Amino acid sequence: MKALTWQGKRDVRVGTVPDPVIRDPDDVIVRITTTGLCGSDLHLYELLGAYLDPGDILGHEPMGVVAETGPEVRTLRPGDRVVVPFNVSCGSCWMCGQGLHSQCETTQVRAYGKGAALFGYTKLYGQVPGGQAEYLRVPFGDRLPVKVPEGPPDERFVYLSDVLPTAWQAVEYAAVPPEGSVAVIGLGPIGDMCARIAAHRGAGQVIGVDLVPERLARARARGVRTFGLDDYGDALADAVRDATGGRGPDAVIDAVGMEAHGSPAAKGAQQVTSLLPDALAARLMERAAVDPLPALHLALDMVRRGGTVSVSGVYGGMADPMPMLAMFDKQIQLRMGQANVRRWMDDLLPLVTDGDPLGTEGFATHRMPLAQAPDAYEMFQKKRDGAVKVLFTP
Repeated sequence: MKALTWQGKRDVRVGTVPDPVIRDPDDVIVRITTTGLCGSDLHLYELLGAYLDPGDILGHEPMGVVAETGPEVRTLRPGDRVVVPFNVSCGSCWMCGQGLHSQCETTQVRAYGKGAALFGYTKLYGQVPGGQAEYLRVPFGDRLPVKVPEGPPDERFVYLSDVLPTAWQAVEYAAVPPEGSVAVIGLGPIGDMCARIAAHRGAGQVIGVDLVPERLARARARGVRTFGLDDYGDALADAVRDATGGRGPDAVIDAVGMEAHGSPAAKGAQQVTSLLPDALAARLMERAAVDPLPALHLALDMVRRGGTVSVSGVYGGMADPMPMLAMFDKQIQLRMGQANVRRWMDDLLPLVTDGDPLGTEGFATHRMPLAQAPDAYEMFQKKRDGAVKVLFTP
């Protein structure tokens, strides 16, 4: 089959790899019809080579049609249409029973002290072959894939793999009070969807912050009050406070993570680390890595006293400095974590099945054949051509 593989820093290629096969009796093989490019994939493209091997198949946002089932699969049959959550979660352990599918005890990567395995995401998370490919082996066939109806286009459902549950959890964790205010820092695909979900769930004021004019305009078209970081600079937090009665938003969502701009020293350290031999780079990342933190620090500054900061952006540092005095003094509530994809399906399926209130159809800015994936990675990393969300057709 054809698949996108990692070959080195900023080097991903589409080539021929062996087809996946049924290994366990509850596996299914899915023929991929649509698969997404995630902002988290850029961390693999740029920084996390120490935990990848040439030939690793990337991608964790797939959907498609069941092609084959193992002998113990009872709820799916060939021809069924499914979305595959990015957590590889068993659905039956204690953690999954608590709705913490990202901490699945069956697939936890204990060698690295990490939570559940993820599709297409490094040795840290199980080195499981990903979904930017023509076919994907999916374990736990009766409990992991999400069956979706025939009819509406893939664009309605593919975001159930990551974007929708990640954004939904971020808003849930933000605990925005009825008619309250929420600011979203970073209007990439997750931040954009966070703003849509917050408005859908009854937030009275939704504020969006970004650097990219096209992303600001896209959010503004859906009623978000936008603030361009380049327009306000160091006065941004004060401007947002002024827009929220002088207190600051009830909640702030950091949808940026370690891609944040504005911290040259930390960014430089990350870049230097990525050039070291893999073994040394891995040790440094695990023990002494420091993230660029301007987005998180802005969120902590901007949120009102007693408010909540919800972090959905991915961070990878182990020695990040945090303004603990300010956090304690402001009585900030802080929630974060990898999305527990399967937990939110009952909330999300009606929003993509009975209508499209979140605008999933048309959410993608680019749809491309998988063969053009290397160009898409470069375009998305450099934020060219208004790229917010890219979908591939294998």
